[in-house]
Amino acid sequence: MPLSRTGRLVAAVALLCVAPSVVTACSTSSNNETTTPSAVTPSPANLEKFYTQAPEWSSCDNFGDATDRFPKTAECTRVTVPVDYARPDGATAQVAISRIKATGQRIGSLLFNPGGPGQPGLWMSQQGQDTPLADRFDRIGFDVRGVGASTPLISCMTAKEWDDERAEPPKDNSPTGITAAEDENKQFASRCTERTGNDFLSHVGTREVVQDMDVIRAVLGDEKLNYVGYSYGTRLGSSYAEKFPDRVRALVLDGALDPDADPVQESVQQAAGFQQAFNEYATDCARQPDCPLGADPAQSVARFQALVGPLWDRPAATDDGRPLTYGDAITGVQNTLYAEDNWNVLSAGLSQLATGKGDILLRLADLYDGRRQDGTYDNSQDAFMAIHCVDDPAVKDRAVADKQDAEYRKVAPFLDDGHASGQAPLELCAFWPVPSSSTPHNITVSGLPKTVVVSTTQDPATPYEAGVNLAKELNAALITNKGTRHTAFLSGGVPCVDDAVISYLTDLTEPPAGLTCG
Repeated sequence: MPLSRTGRLVAAVALLCVAPSVVTACSTSSNNETTTPSAVTPSPANLEKFYTQAPEWSSCDNFGDATDRFPKTAECTRVTVPVDYARPDGATAQVAISRIKATGQRIGSLLFNPGGPGQPGLWMSQQGQDTPLADRFDRIGFDVRGVGASTPLISCMTAKEWDDERAEPPKDNSPTGITAAEDENKQFASRCTERTGNDFLSHVGTREVVQDMDVIRAVLGDEKLNYVGYSYGTRLGSSYAEKFPDRVRALVLDGALDPDADPVQESVQQAAGFQQAFNEYATDCARQPDCPLGADPAQSVARFQALVGPLWDRPAATDDGRPLTYGDAITGVQNTLYAEDNWNVLSAGLSQLATGKGDILLRLADLYDGRRQDGTYDNSQDAFMAIHCVDDPAVKDRAVADKQDAEYRKVAPFLDDGHASGQAPLELCAFWPVPSSSTPHNITVSGLPKTVVVSTTQDPATPYEAGVNLAKELNAALITNKGTRHTAFLSGGVPCVDDAVISYLTDLTEPPAGLTCG
């Protein structure tokens, strides 16, 4: 997990992954037929008004950033859910969902989540457009509570405050730097309390989102859930399976988080994954003419640090007028390491930086941080922090934080800023105003049908072994994808993966044991 909000590894944010689809009910009704909520699994009596609400579909024109790219066939609505499921008569929230109807013999609805946590997912109803999924399923995207077009929004920082923070000089791990970093974390937490409210902040985690997913399932008229989740979306899927195993038809979990992983060790493993991806990039780059890291991969870390290190004291100029700081440069680089497809962009950014300009890396950092062309931000970074801090126990032991920082630098030398002191600031969650609502644990489920986990051997963000472990816990079929990218289904150009998963979603055909692709 991140040690700070900028310039550090951001765990499990699948900004570059293209999320696949999800399947729901076993109905074989035609495209124009719908199932009424009364036909689905009975809801708890005190939640019946949420489970039986009738969605009012309309144009997606006023549903946020992604909808300007939606096809005319897309439609959107909002589903009402309780903020606190233990108090169904209290405050409510609305979850935005989008739908593109099946064009043929409809099976049911297919729910997608892109990861994050905190990434908007409304756009994901477009996934699988040129596959049998578009024929057989109503494809559903949704913005989790507090995010995107859902209301209320998690809100912590204004656009100016984000720009100002990103432009600040980085903080070293001296006593003064540590104090300043922790004061900044406290201020961020205080702003979240002021602008969002602690009652809502207490109820934005996985615990609530999986219950929202069950309400969505029922409102869509599906007896059982069909779901495809990427990255953090695999946590949503595995948690749903744990809570509602009898309501699952098909689950596909790609780029898995291990539910039992220690968050501190998970961050170190992720850093090692990004180092591995960097090494793969450097090896490939060395074969190309004019590689900005030179022709010797063994010297790639040193060459990289020589390019980005000076930004610590002297940010690079950009045509935008904003400086490229050290933190933004690292964020922009990490953005490109999620998939091999982006390595050429990384080379272009580093080559430009060698000339003293930082426009490419700044734009990559903007994409990662959710900064729009007009200077406004989506709330994905605010939401990431808020959800992360209620999903995982905070590190408040300074000895643990110090060890984490040392291990992080050791396994990912390309991310080592050279300012280690043996001490480190406590991360944001140590100062979070509300307690965490879940803890790492082994999943034990009975009555769950066969599910599918896809894990990529050199995934930089979610280790391959996390997928292996999750598959064991769920007794799921494991598909191994050989490659250097974050997630594979419908995004990696691997027909072996796509065909096996689509066959599972449409026909419930279990992938062959030990299937390896790529």
